[in-house]
Amino acid sequence: QVQLVESGGGLVQAGGSLRLSCAVSGRTLSSFVMGWFRQAPEKEREFVASISRNGGRIGYTESVKGRFTISRDDTKNTAYLQMNVLKPEDTAVYFCAALLTATIDNYSRRGTEYDYWGQGTQVTVSS
Repeated sequence: QVQLVESGGGLVQAGGSLRLSCAVSGRTLSSFVMGWFRQAPEKEREFVASISRNGGRIGYTESVKGRFTISRDDTKNTAYLQMNVLKPEDTAVYFCAALLTATIDNYSRRGTEYDYWGQGTQVTVSS
C-alpha cells in the first residue's frame, strides 16, 4: 500500500522559509511524478509544483515561481518543496501527491491525475 507523509509545515513570518518533505512508502519514488498542491480556507485546492520522474521537467504555478523549488531524492524516497520569501497568501494546507506513470519526462498540474495523496501539512505565514 502506497503512503505519503508530509512534514515540515509550521508558522513562519513573512519573508521566511520552510522546507516541506513528502516521504513515500510502499513503492519506490522513482515510479511517480510528484506534485505539491495547497488549499487555503474556503478556497479550492490549487496546483503548486510538480516534477517529472527523471527530474528533468518541472512546473510551478505562477505565484510561486522564483520563490519555491520542488525536488526529489529517489534514494531517500522523498520529495521536497523548498519555500522561500513566504507571503501571507501562501498560508494553506499543503498536500503532496504521487502520479504512477510510465512516462519519465513529464509532470502534471492536474490534481485529478494523481493516484495517491498525503494527509497535508499546515503552513501559516504571518504578516
